[in-house]
Amino acid sequence: MAFDRPPRKPYKVLVVDDSAVVRQAMQAILSQDPDLEVVATASDPVAAAERIKQMVPDVITLDVEMPRMDGITFLRRLMAQKPIPVVMCSSLVTDKSETLMQALEAGAVEVVCKPELGVREFFEESCQRICHSVKAAAQARLSKRRVVKVEQKLTADAVLAAPSTTAMARTTDKIIAIGASTGGTEALATLLSSMPIDCPPIAIVQHMPGTFTNAFAERLNGSCAITVKEAKTGDRMLRGHALIAPGNQHLLLTRSGANYGVEVREGPLVSRHRPSVDVLFRSVARVAGKNALGVILTGMGDDGARGMLEMRQAGARTLGQNEASCVVYGMPKEAMKSGGVEKELPLEQISGALIKLA
Repeated sequence: MAFDRPPRKPYKVLVVDDSAVVRQAMQAILSQDPDLEVVATASDPVAAAERIKQMVPDVITLDVEMPRMDGITFLRRLMAQKPIPVVMCSSLVTDKSETLMQALEAGAVEVVCKPELGVREFFEESCQRICHSVKAAAQARLSKRRVVKVEQKLTADAVLAAPSTTAMARTTDKIIAIGASTGGTEALATLLSSMPIDCPPIAIVQHMPGTFTNAFAERLNGSCAITVKEAKTGDRMLRGHALIAPGNQHLLLTRSGANYGVEVREGPLVSRHRPSVDVLFRSVARVAGKNALGVILTGMGDDGARGMLEMRQAGARTLGQNEASCVVYGMPKEAMKSGGVEKELPLEQISGALIKLA
């Protein structure tokens, strides 16, 4: 995968966190990527405001709990006065998930977990996620954003194995598989709030940290006519229901007889992500074939491009969000280039197209 290169210089990053250790760690992480340059750090939002007066960064990483002003309040004021792409960087704490959902509503482009220093594997994966998220945020079109109202080990080889031919022949029952990343929280809110209560069952992968997906699902469930919940192994795919992959775990479609269900699995990063859109889409190609509808929404990178192509080759109908309505036109672009996307549509037209195809 190749990131969209900046026109001339690396993206300028301002790191805001009250912990000197975290500021140093973030600076070390971001400096590993040639497309990113930490131009300043700040210990709280008041100091950050002074830094911004001196030099406007392309993107800000922002903690939640800080002295003098909390990160959410600062984010709201920043978006109202001088919109700059913001990546919220919080500790992996379950009871903070609602706060992080408030951050997305306030205008944060991405939410990432602070790296766990001292846990080498987790730290290395955090580096990839953080750099990816910061670059994605730097490319985000803030004018496109809207407020949201709303156990088995898996190897990479197994995930990327060629699709089998276990799908049933075409039936009247369809399932919908959706993949999204940067900007996807708003895009999913728009799409799902337009789906009727008897719509086909939906499986979703949204790139998101582990503790935030349940709060995200609950928020959508409260604002949509359909039922939205975080997926668990054994959940059945039911009409009028949407299942969202838990953060940090892969989601696969399964079938027992004529009934579809899901399986949640641990495993390595696939296409640089966990959960991975490719993992979901490739399982859908194997299990549902012609009975599936695939959608790839806004996001940076190429996760989902390979899986969507396999879905289309298996007979599924596939849609991509068009460039004009994307926060970051990366994932749909790569899926279109690979031949996986049958048709691109503005976000607001996708739900209607899905119902018509179903």
